[in-house]
Amino acid sequence: MNIAIFASGSGSNAEAIMKAQKEGRLSAKIGLVVTNKAKAGVMQRAADYNAPYVVLNNKDFANEEEYVDSLIYALDEKNIDFVVLAGYLQLIPARLVEKFRNRITNIHPALLPSFGGKGYYGHKVHEAVLDAGCKVSGVTVHIVDEKYDRGPIISQKSVPVFDDDSAKSLAERILIEEHKIYPATLQLFAEGRVEVSEGRVRIMDGI
Repeated sequence: MNIAIFASGSGSNAEAIMKAQKEGRLSAKIGLVVTNKAKAGVMQRAADYNAPYVVLNNKDFANEEEYVDSLIYALDEKNIDFVVLAGYLQLIPARLVEKFRNRITNIHPALLPSFGGKGYYGHKVHEAVLDAGCKVSGVTVHIVDEKYDRGPIISQKSVPVFDDDSAKSLAERILIEEHKIYPATLQLFAEGRVEVSEGRVRIMDGI
C-alpha cells in the first residue's frame, strides 16, 4: 500500500502514521505528503521522516479542473494507491473521490454521525460536544465520499467527557486515541481485511 497523507496543520496524526510505518506497525509506504497550506507544520514532520511533500492549494490555480489535474498528477507520479486525510481542512474533489473510491480515509475527533459535517473541525467539534452535555465523545475513522464526514465508518473509540472538561482538555485526551486508532485502522487495509459494500464496512478476520 503506497499512501499519500493529506494534512493542513501541524500534522500530529500524519507523524503518528509515519512513525508506525517506520516502526513496522504499518505495512505501507509513505509515498507523499500533501498540504494546502504553505506554512503547515506537517512539512517539517514529513522532512523529519524523509517523506516527500508538496503544497497544492486550490486558490493557486485558475480553476477547479486545473487544481484537480495537478493533484492527480502528483499522486500518479508517486504511484499512490491510497489516500489518508489527517487534519485536512478541504473537501476532497469528487473526481479524486471517484479515482480512489473506498481508498480514502479520514479521522474525525467525535463519534460520527454526531458532530460531523461542514464546519465541524478542531476545537469546534469539542465545544459542540460540551455544549450538548454529552458524557461520551471519541474518535472515528471513516471512508471518504463526496460529503463531509458522511462516508461509511470503519472504526471508533469512545472517550469519556468529564464535568470539568474544556475543549482543550477533551481534545488532548481524544488526540491520544487518534494516534493509536489511525495507524491500526490503516494496517487493516494493508492486510486486505477491510471490505466496503453497499455503504457499509466489514472487517474480515485474518487472511
